[in-house]
Amino acid sequence: MDAVLFKKLVTTMPLGKKLPDAHYLHQDGFAEIDEQLSGFIIAVSNALKIPLDDWQVIKLSKAEFKLSLLSYPTFFTEAYPALTQSVTVDLSKLEHRITQYLSSDNPPILHRKETMLPSSHACYQEFVAITQEGENAGLYAKSRMIGFKQSWEKIIQQHGYELVDGRLFRSSSFASANDDGSNIDRHKTALVRHDLSSPMKHLAKQSYLKGDYSIFDYGCGRGDDLRELQAHGLEALGWDPNFCPDSDKVESDIVNIGFVINVIEDAIERTEAIRGAWHLSRKLLVVSAMLANDSFISQFTPYKDGVITSRNTFQKYYAQAELKGYIERTLDENAIAVAPGIYYIFRDKIEEQRFLAKRHQRHHQWHQITTPTPTSEEQARLLFTQHQTLLTTFWDRCLELGRLPVEDEFAESANITMHFGNAKKAFKLLIQVQGKSAELEFEQAIALRREDLLVYFALSQFEQHKGYSRLPDEQKRDIKIFFDTYKVAINEAKVLLFAIADTQLIEQACIDAHDNKLPASKLNNGHSLEFHKKYLSYLPALLRVYVGAAVQLYGELDEIDLVKIHITSGKVSFMGYDNFDTNPLPTLRERIKVKMWQLDVDFFDYIEVDKRPVLLDKHCYLADNDPCYQKQLIFEQKLQNMLINETDELANLSLQYIESILKKFNKIIVNLTIKSGKV
Repeated sequence: MDAVLFKKLVTTMPLGKKLPDAHYLHQDGFAEIDEQLSGFIIAVSNALKIPLDDWQVIKLSKAEFKLSLLSYPTFFTEAYPALTQSVTVDLSKLEHRITQYLSSDNPPILHRKETMLPSSHACYQEFVAITQEGENAGLYAKSRMIGFKQSWEKIIQQHGYELVDGRLFRSSSFASANDDGSNIDRHKTALVRHDLSSPMKHLAKQSYLKGDYSIFDYGCGRGDDLRELQAHGLEALGWDPNFCPDSDKVESDIVNIGFVINVIEDAIERTEAIRGAWHLSRKLLVVSAMLANDSFISQFTPYKDGVITSRNTFQKYYAQAELKGYIERTLDENAIAVAPGIYYIFRDKIEEQRFLAKRHQRHHQWHQITTPTPTSEEQARLLFTQHQTLLTTFWDRCLELGRLPVEDEFAESANITMHFGNAKKAFKLLIQVQGKSAELEFEQAIALRREDLLVYFALSQFEQHKGYSRLPDEQKRDIKIFFDTYKVAINEAKVLLFAIADTQLIEQACIDAHDNKLPASKLNNGHSLEFHKKYLSYLPALLRVYVGAAVQLYGELDEIDLVKIHITSGKVSFMGYDNFDTNPLPTLRERIKVKMWQLDVDFFDYIEVDKRPVLLDKHCYLADNDPCYQKQLIFEQKLQNMLINETDELANLSLQYIESILKKFNKIIVNLTIKSGKV
């Protein structure tokens, strides 16, 4: 059984509980599926010496070569049986992990059991009735909240039901033994969420939640993140002084202390919390806190170094730079901004360098050559054709690195050695068959990769100095090939970094970027260059460092659409619009101004939706080959003609004002204008 056949058999299973990422099936349904798949599952169980009686349900991944043997010993005796043990097997890595839930007070539970059995099964109709009861009671409306015992019991209670012998009954049918009318809403700072928190979403985005790292949530609140992570099979534990005080504080690869330090009113305890989380982390600590400006904070009652909110909770709000300073003073470690209010602090310095290098590396869509250039060397052509898929993958990796990969940098290195002798010979064959175009493409890859490294080394000067010995092996190879020595690389990087203070160089780089490099941009001569964030990688190295320095202060640009480089003032602005991609008149939702020389970040939120400034020249930020470019340009020209007679100042017009003008002229149906862009 290989991964391809496994995926095919799983996706074509005729029965089972089908979720987006996996299928669940009880052993009693094995007779209904392909015998290759059922035989393989049993063979895996036998290979791990796990008796068939020790698990009842199989979880089969749809996307990966993985399966889990799940123990639900009360599958037939309880309406919503609890998981007691999970054995997750990664068949591609030939590894397995056992997770015990027997002593857990909040184990995962099972729903819709009838989907895991054939319709002819003796218990099928009974399980259908149990599921129908829950549907009728509205218990499945929020499917993300029902996967664990405590949250499921809470939902049942909130809907006015109780479980009696596994079936639902209205609570009003029973006399309450403790009905004193009190319902204390404690610990209001621990909010209930229905999806992952922002810090966890960023970890997922940066591939830290793929199962390679253990996770500990320091101050997990009600455990919403933990439930979601555990539901995905991740090794995730947590502790909270209010909701999980008896849980152990466990050393883990990644520790998250999310929005905890801002709710602790005692400064000493706050410091102890962040240090305690740091000591538990083996590779990475994630610290996050609430941000706010002075005008927002002023509406609350001051208390100690924070405020008392309208919910009668303490909050210590931070500015972005203030939070970074606090973390670094407390831990004496470098804090890397990944988003507003979210910082990474790496204990594993090798991993830190990998993260930073990846952050500043461009990902190019290379032109792929699939047809060999005619050559007189018939043997070379035949060899290329025979192994074209392998060689194409190898070529793509060479272009990505700007050099030949060593053995551990290319997954198919063993096959390259088997068929061609070594990487150099394979590369020589590629150049020989593909000709001059391949040579030029590789030269471009070398130049781009060297520039990426210069940008990375320049921006790394903002952080604590890393010696050569603390760099990952792959970076040491890059330095040797592209710079010869680490000293040369750092010296060139410093020259590039210091150049961002030269306004003449910045202005010339902005002009060059506007005229020759960016697919779309708006140049305000002598003042600023504006462009969409998706074109950041098109900038020359000097401007990439300029913007990269601002990103280090602000964080990732997930909610941002446009970037403005201020040529003379040492500032960068980030603008986020409502529905930028789909609306012909996007409105400004937020604006962030990063003042690099002051190491400060200003946030400007446009709260009143109807008064948000409208972007009237969106076409300037679209490439002329964009499918929407011509339509957008025509729309703006007609709109400008309507507005020009009404006002001399077209900048910063609100959507509300534009709608009033359009209504006055009666030349357009406002809803049609805003939704479809037709005039």
